[in-house]
Amino acid sequence: MSTVRMAAVAAPFDRDVEGDFARIEKLIAEARAEGVGLLALPEAALGGYLANLDGDAEGPPALDPAGPEIRRLAELAGDLVVTAGYCERDGDLRYNSAVCVTGDGVLGRHRKVHQPLSEDASYGAGSGFAAFDTPVGRLGMMICYDKAFPESARALALDGAQVVVCMSAWPGSRTNPSADLAEDRWKRRFDLFDRARALENQIVWVSANQSGTFGDLRFVASAKIVDPGGEVLVDTGVSEGLAIAELDVAAALAGARRAMAHLADRRPAAYAVGG
Repeated sequence: MSTVRMAAVAAPFDRDVEGDFARIEKLIAEARAEGVGLLALPEAALGGYLANLDGDAEGPPALDPAGPEIRRLAELAGDLVVTAGYCERDGDLRYNSAVCVTGDGVLGRHRKVHQPLSEDASYGAGSGFAAFDTPVGRLGMMICYDKAFPESARALALDGAQVVVCMSAWPGSRTNPSADLAEDRWKRRFDLFDRARALENQIVWVSANQSGTFGDLRFVASAKIVDPGGEVLVDTGVSEGLAIAELDVAAALAGARRAMAHLADRRPAAYAVGG
């Protein structure tokens, strides 16, 4: 499929998994009514994020990656491609993870690699990035702080990802927060990373984020879709909502890469440290 109608979610999620599912079901119904083919839910959409970034002792409920919650998400997705974040249980370990599903089952998985502040007290770290094929094209996924590292998106782009979905629980600044969340410096960083990662890799970027507050955190929302030229097509701002855009993905990538193809023009030998 080349032309894809896609939606990025800004919405609140918490420890009430049943309540989270009720919200997800409503969002999927709204997306389906809008003709959406790809719906990106935020980081920790199933069970909520950490209450703080200082080492949340309790943390969200740890879910079996092959368990009933993921199967339920797939059933709700039906003909849509849906991505969502959750806390994954693997034996005695927990991971901040994302899953991509349709009604046919799981298409892709990702474990958050980069861990800000004290997040490593609650989660293990993932070990890599890989793209995968879906009915709406070849996708890559990452979670929140992963996008602060250019190598994350570059690895996915080099693996053929046409669309990268970044799911976040990105809060406003911890120090000297702005009274107006729209002017918060962490919100500006969130937006800048979204545009830079899309532009430098000439890919479509779908950015979902939590909204509202949870524990000590006030999330910046700002769900958006960015085209391969780094232009924001649609953005929820600091409010809850759905950012919906439609574009011919293959044509958008080809157009962006026609004159200056960032991936093709790379000189990997020149990037070796100390080379």
